[in-house]
Amino acid sequence: MALQQQHQRHQQHQQHQQQQQPHIKWQQHATKRRRIRQHWIKHLQLLGLLAVIVLASAPVPSHAQQQKFRTTPHDLQVLEGAEAMMRCEVANVAGAVQWTKDGFALGFSAVIPGFPRYSVLGDRKQGIYNLRISNASINDDADYQCQVGPARLNSAIRANAKLTVISPPASIEIKGYSHNSKVEVRENQDLQLKCIVANAKPAAQIVWYRGNVEYKPEKREDTVEESTSKRFTTTSSLKLKPGPDDDYTEYTCQARHKALSPDMPMRATVQLSVLYPPGPPYIEGYSAGETLRRGQTVELMCRSRGGNPPAQLIWYKNGSQIRMAYRTSGRLSENIYTFTAEAGDNKARFRCEASNVMSQNPLKAEVELSVLFAPTHVTVMGPTEALVGDIVPLTCTTAPSNPPAEIKWMVGGRQVRNATSKTIVSPEGGWTTTSNITAVVEPNKRSLVVICHGLNMQLTENVVSTHTINVLYPPAPPLISGYMEGQIIPAGSVQKLLCVSSGGNPLATLTWYKNDKRINSVIRAADKSVSAEITILANVSDNQAQYRCEASNSATEIPLFQSTTLSVHFAPETVKIRIEPKELRPGMEATIICDSSSSNPPAKLSWWKDGIPIEGINNTSKPGLWGGTVSTLEFRVNVTQEMNGQVYTCQSANEALQRSAHEAVSLDVLYRPKFVPPPSSTAVGVEGESLQVSLQTRANPTPVTYKWTKDGTTTPQDGDHRIFADGGSLNFTRLHRDDAGIYSCSASNSQGGATLNITVVVEYGTTIKSVSENIVVNPGEDAMLSCTVEGKPLTEEHVKWERVGYDMTVKTSTTFANGTSYLHIKDAKREDVGNFRCVADNRVDNPTNRDILLIVKFAPEIAKAPTLLRAASGTGERGRLPCRAQGSPKPQFIWRQDKKDLPINRTYKYEVEERKIDSLTYESTLIVDKVAPADYGAYECVARNELGEAVETVRLEITSQPDPPLSLNILNVTHDTVTVAWTPGFDGGLKASYRVRYRMADREQYKYIDGLPNSHKLTIGGLRMNTLYLFSVMSWNELGQSTYLPDLARAETKEAPPPSHPASSLGGGPPTTSQTPLGGTSGMLLVGVGAGIVVVLLNVFVIGCCLHKRNEKRLKRVAETTNQPAKTATIEMYAPSSYNDTVTGETLSSVSEKSESYSNEGSSQPEYIDEARKKAASTYLVEGSDMPPPRYQKDGTLPVIYPNNVVNACTLPHPRHNNGSAAIHMTRDDQMLISKGVYIPSPSPAPPPDGSYYNMNSDRYLSYPPMEYPAALDFTAQPMPMAHLQPMTVTSLATNGGPTLIGNGSVAAVAGGSGTLRRGILRGVVGVPQPDVTHHTSTVGGSPMQMMHDLHPVNLSASTLTTSTTLNGSLPTATATLPRQPHGILKDPNRNKQQQQQQQQQLQHQQQLLNASLVGVGVPVSAPLGSLQILNLPPASGGLGNNLLMTTNAFDPTAVGLSSFGAVSQAGGIPVAYTDADGHLV
Repeated sequence: MALQQQHQRHQQHQQHQQQQQPHIKWQQHATKRRRIRQHWIKHLQLLGLLAVIVLASAPVPSHAQQQKFRTTPHDLQVLEGAEAMMRCEVANVAGAVQWTKDGFALGFSAVIPGFPRYSVLGDRKQGIYNLRISNASINDDADYQCQVGPARLNSAIRANAKLTVISPPASIEIKGYSHNSKVEVRENQDLQLKCIVANAKPAAQIVWYRGNVEYKPEKREDTVEESTSKRFTTTSSLKLKPGPDDDYTEYTCQARHKALSPDMPMRATVQLSVLYPPGPPYIEGYSAGETLRRGQTVELMCRSRGGNPPAQLIWYKNGSQIRMAYRTSGRLSENIYTFTAEAGDNKARFRCEASNVMSQNPLKAEVELSVLFAPTHVTVMGPTEALVGDIVPLTCTTAPSNPPAEIKWMVGGRQVRNATSKTIVSPEGGWTTTSNITAVVEPNKRSLVVICHGLNMQLTENVVSTHTINVLYPPAPPLISGYMEGQIIPAGSVQKLLCVSSGGNPLATLTWYKNDKRINSVIRAADKSVSAEITILANVSDNQAQYRCEASNSATEIPLFQSTTLSVHFAPETVKIRIEPKELRPGMEATIICDSSSSNPPAKLSWWKDGIPIEGINNTSKPGLWGGTVSTLEFRVNVTQEMNGQVYTCQSANEALQRSAHEAVSLDVLYRPKFVPPPSSTAVGVEGESLQVSLQTRANPTPVTYKWTKDGTTTPQDGDHRIFADGGSLNFTRLHRDDAGIYSCSASNSQGGATLNITVVVEYGTTIKSVSENIVVNPGEDAMLSCTVEGKPLTEEHVKWERVGYDMTVKTSTTFANGTSYLHIKDAKREDVGNFRCVADNRVDNPTNRDILLIVKFAPEIAKAPTLLRAASGTGERGRLPCRAQGSPKPQFIWRQDKKDLPINRTYKYEVEERKIDSLTYESTLIVDKVAPADYGAYECVARNELGEAVETVRLEITSQPDPPLSLNILNVTHDTVTVAWTPGFDGGLKASYRVRYRMADREQYKYIDGLPNSHKLTIGGLRMNTLYLFSVMSWNELGQSTYLPDLARAETKEAPPPSHPASSLGGGPPTTSQTPLGGTSGMLLVGVGAGIVVVLLNVFVIGCCLHKRNEKRLKRVAETTNQPAKTATIEMYAPSSYNDTVTGETLSSVSEKSESYSNEGSSQPEYIDEARKKAASTYLVEGSDMPPPRYQKDGTLPVIYPNNVVNACTLPHPRHNNGSAAIHMTRDDQMLISKGVYIPSPSPAPPPDGSYYNMNSDRYLSYPPMEYPAALDFTAQPMPMAHLQPMTVTSLATNGGPTLIGNGSVAAVAGGSGTLRRGILRGVVGVPQPDVTHHTSTVGGSPMQMMHDLHPVNLSASTLTTSTTLNGSLPTATATLPRQPHGILKDPNRNKQQQQQQQQQLQHQQQLLNASLVGVGVPVSAPLGSLQILNLPPASGGLGNNLLMTTNAFDPTAVGLSSFGAVSQAGGIPVAYTDADGHLV
């Protein structure tokens, strides 16, 4: 600890010196300056001295005292880093006092410049001038002088003192070793320890210690060197020759220095580890001459003292190492070997060896053990069997024993005396004793017992062994029982034989043999006898077989035996048939031979063919195996080709046993291939589909090689080709029309070949190659349209001309020549303008169609839509005034203001942009640049061509707040949501937004909700169920807002959904099953119905899986077309897909208020609903059911192939060439539920990817969407306001008094969450031709009807409504019939009497249908290819009601001025809406 403190002080001192180095450099520089200054001071001192002398020579007053040292400085010794105080006190001080260091004056100031650690402490008045040196260092070691300068009457005085700074050693070490380290050295090896004490002042002294005693060797070398300025390093070397006594000895080097405290010495210590050999080992635990007993535990301890490292002790037994594990404690080693004494340890030498690295040879100590043990056993050897009188030799041998054992004999209970014995040394230790005697076998005894005793007399232990000799006697001869020779044994029966032998010692051993072959038997032994029984399952090998029983024991040299011979009857086991010759060909004679295997008695052979016996020849017999007889029978036959495969049977019967064996042979007659006549020599396939032509041949051998060729070219066999042959099948993976032709199939085998020709006919769907361009004729001229079609088959019946709402029978006729169909129109008029559709359909593929526009020149007609007749612009902005007109030829537009033509394109003010919308529609837009107040007002647009002109006024107004929406309609109602839609009014020239307010009817508080951008529909959620709400709407733009509409729109939320349905399914009551009674339905009908269900389910599964992804993509596309929120109750979820725009009888579930499922005489099918539909928050209800679009004949009626004019269509796999119509009965109740809600689920399965649907009645795919034709519009009357979707009901069609018209032959079902509208089909209204987009409004009370366009007559089939109109808008009388249901799918008429009542209501409203507003259909001027769909006809008490939604294809609402539809009669108008080509609401 003292050394560490000294070392720390030394380090602090070094750090202090490093800190003082800058001061030392400054002091050196200051010293130079002081020497110069001192030089001048000395001169001044001389002058002062002279002055003092002069003054001294003057007389001094007697009362003055001389200055003198009161305290004289004395020598001082201080520890480095401590504070030195050199005292100097002057009495009667008069002169100046200063200190000098080695003659260098430090100055008179208390603070000494250049010496920051120096300061003078004291008081001049007291005469105290002590020099204090802080943190003394070696540099402060010097001679100091306190000087008092002379003064008047006082001479100078001086006093010297020496300051000695001492520094303790910085470190102490024994060179090469760390403190307390261990020094390993061999015995008597020279060792030098060198102690170094560094950097001490003055030099330190070194003292050596051996242990705790100071060590003063005779030979010791000490040196002192000055390591740095005034610091000294002391070195002391000690030379040693260590011995064993120096092991573990510590040598310590200690520094003595007056700067070190005696209590904390500075030391360095090492410990010697002297390597030397161990002491000799010694053994404890056994003494020489000591006796051990076997089984005694022995513990031998080997120990060795001394030695570095400690000795390694190893035990050896008889020179073999037995234990190496030892332990040490200090310099003592110990190895303890514990074991149990055994016989092998007697005379064993146990040796212990001790050694370490210093041992030249191991040191040894050994002992020899003496172990006493008795023999573990004795062994008696001699015969175990003997005859009476035999002399038997016996030998007894003991196991090893120490001391040797003695042997004693007992024979037959008597001790044998004087028996000789000998003893030999055992290699296992101890001795073995052997004794031999003989014994005579006496009669009348069964055995002789011999006993041998082995005794160890010293240990008094005895072991015994017994040996028994059996006395032998022969047995009696054996006897066999159980069978009498000559007895007949039938094959397959069980026979037992018993052999018995008595007497003998030991009892006899019985063995059975069959024909000298040993067989197993069951042995049973008694006291004096033994028996052996065998059980025989008789077979052919037992006939004449000898069974022998032998008895023997040790007393018999030759076994005793008895035998018997069996007689067995057996039937033939096998029958073999041979045919000569082996290869049969037609025209040769063959011999068929039957060989029967051995039989006893001989078998009777017979031949059979088809159960009829055949007379055989050459019946022979000969001896066979097992003593039986082999028989042969043959017959001959003349071979023909027809005999190939004929079977002949040979029977071999053993009449005695009534058993027989049979064998049959099938004749293998070789002949060349022969084709099986196919049903037809012509194979018909459809282009693009697969076709397989399979032929079969009869041939022998059956491996037949087929080769297909066409025009000499061989068809490949590789399945990688589009056309490949696979044996007798010709496969077309995808037919091409060029594949048609004659294909030749050659079949050959080893016997010859044959050839057959097959004609392949490839049918392919019709394709319209070309049509005549748009035909322009003058009024009154005849027009001819042409349509060139390619297809197979192709006849005049396969090309039809259609136009919706146009009577094709009045003015048109058709001709057909060379694949081209011509449509002739006589006396073309304005009303003939429009698209005529050429439809090509040969029932092979989907129909194709092309539209041809017939243009009859007519004067321009300007559209009067409000959005086209009114525009708004701000001052300084650009105003745009549209003017849209129809005409042929193209009209020219002239813009006027105040009856003056405007300078168009001649100044910057007015520009005109013109564009062609379609073949008949043109638009001119007047652009007014930098609108000024004078520019507002009315402008005239003039459209003029060679047939006339039309003029219309278009107003330019300043931007203003918007007008209120024209109307607000309830679109859908569920238990907690209401969907409303409104018709926008004029937006004031700026983008308008909308806000809906609503309240409960019995409250005055309103709630408000803003509409979505670019949407005129909104779903309001969170409503109470079964509650009446009132709704209104307003609009606003940047300049202000409109007023709210009156609270006339009202809706009552529905009841909660039933528990069995999800909350979004609110279409009716709980589901019930069909109540149609089965009555006396036959089992066959049930089987048929079940089979139909299985087929439908299978098709649903297969096609649903295939088209699942397409449905997802379709739904995604639909979702992108709307801005409706995700939670808005959607329409598409309950409508058919956009591909299959029809809901068929197979994909709709007719649901009443109790949600009846599909039913067909009691059976039902599950409904498949798309995942997207399941997520709907609410359910849209569509009342009534729907059907696919009709296929029209020339006259626009349905083809005759559709029974009852009902088209049943569903999406199924594409069948090909089914001769009969599809035999799938639709398991659907098509009864129209007048007031029931009908769910419209997703069509299941989905439509095919090409967008077609499969028609079950016509057995083919039909194109979709249906044909749509354009027609011109008359905008003389203001159209109706727009409405949004409501559930379609048949009741609305009947009770509204309006005729039922469907665009596209379909009724739009309710649209999906994306706002997409889909087309539905109104079942029963199937004969309506494709309508033109014609629009009408009406007033209550039979007021004149305003027409947008002249109505074309509408023809309905017998099962639909029939109406017609006149050009002035009046309605003539019309007749109407109720829809007729398809036969066989009606529900029980007694199930719901309400339906009948509603049907009667329909009959009562027939007259109202004639007087109601007629909704015609036509194509707006902007959509020549558009189509109109009536989406909503809700019930209303008067007129047609106020909700009607029609859709068109490719329709631009701005083109016809959708906002102008707001003109509604006082009693209420008929709102309409339009959809684009994909059915999206616009």
